[in-house]
Amino acid sequence: MTTTLRPAEAPPTGRIGLLLGSSLYVSAVLGTGILLLPTLAARVAGPASLLAVVGVLAMSVPLAATFAALATRHPDSGGVATYVRLALGPTAARACGYWFFFGVCVGCPVVALVGAQYVVAMLGGSQPEVYVVGALFLLPPLLTNAVGLRLAGPVQLVLTGSLVVLVVLVVVAALPSSDPAALTPFLTHGWSGVGAAASLFVWAFAGWEAVTHLAGEFRDPRRTIPRATAVALVVVGLAYLALQYVAVTALPDSTSPVPLMDLVETGLPGAGRIAVAVVAGIVTLGVLGAYVGAFAKLGASLGRDGDLPAWVSRGAQPGGVPRRALVVVAVLASAYFGVVVATGGDLEPFVLVHTSCMVAVYLLGAAAAVRLLERGSPGWWSGVVACGLALVLAALAGWHLVVPVALALVAVGVGLARRVRSRSPRAAAGPSRGPGSIPRSGSAAG
Repeated sequence: MTTTLRPAEAPPTGRIGLLLGSSLYVSAVLGTGILLLPTLAARVAGPASLLAVVGVLAMSVPLAATFAALATRHPDSGGVATYVRLALGPTAARACGYWFFFGVCVGCPVVALVGAQYVVAMLGGSQPEVYVVGALFLLPPLLTNAVGLRLAGPVQLVLTGSLVVLVVLVVVAALPSSDPAALTPFLTHGWSGVGAAASLFVWAFAGWEAVTHLAGEFRDPRRTIPRATAVALVVVGLAYLALQYVAVTALPDSTSPVPLMDLVETGLPGAGRIAVAVVAGIVTLGVLGAYVGAFAKLGASLGRDGDLPAWVSRGAQPGGVPRRALVVVAVLASAYFGVVVATGGDLEPFVLVHTSCMVAVYLLGAAAAVRLLERGSPGWWSGVVACGLALVLAALAGWHLVVPVALALVAVGVGLARRVRSRSPRAAAGPSRGPGSIPRSGSAAG
């Protein structure tokens, strides 16, 4: 099946420049981790949690570079699924697309509810109110993406800019209460504690693959995507290092479910609760805005390539608004949200499904990079390193890989069903093609 790609030499037609591109990457990667991880990592590793931040940031460089290199050469709404299709064939691509669309999407209610917990904690509400606020958080990203980048772009810029400013304010507010003496002894929990903290920060530094689905919307992918990736690496790295420092030196023993709220109140008593609630809302809306747009573009491309019903394919082209795919994303996110509520609000199983599917996407995406990129180039070497890192992460995921395995089996089943249909007498007669239809070429579907 042919995947329609925009030629590299085509005139740029997208709306995303360096500023918006950097904003999307920062939102996708910085994410809700700032609300939980700094004090949680300090709890398991002590001051050495700073090493965990540096280590995971270093691991992020080859992953980010790999997806940036692929996105610049093949800017398409299919993102990683497109790269896998070109390198490993349609069945692997279908599995990769399903992992991201159906598996990674499980993270939507997690993001919404983590943000809601902070907002409700500021208001002094109860768990049912957390569910209500979380559901409300899902609406703005769906609405802004339904309008398209004309609205979603400026909103994303405002959200990300506010996020960065507020992170700075949080750090500045906490610094007067910081005690550098808390950095000693440094390895209070040994190297095993550093490893535990690093595994937590994998969630924090994930997201480099999300913006690849919007690569076709960049005005100049070959120049803008690598620069936006570099900007995001610097911003996200500095943000987590700064937050980790104040978490270790200002609140080394915090066990609060809303630790960032306590952190800010060390320097801004009273006003800190309001500030953190604003931060939580901004982070939540920013992350959901970036991911919902990516999910919708991927869904439309899966419909275009025959891996989802053709009805959802409208808007897959650069500049198109995938409103039908957005409807599917809204249904999926709502269904997952309902399951979270029905199971008592325990987010851990959904986080594990999300991360296991993301690791599977990383593994196939890195393997595709090794096949597609020029051997010996910086992108190719990044892909080789990323393959090794993805294998390590897959080993850590353990039995949680059952979800991506199940989705892969569904992808194989869909391919087999399509082969059976293609061999039926009716299919052999050949469907009539309208004047605007696009002939298929290349490998057989499935």
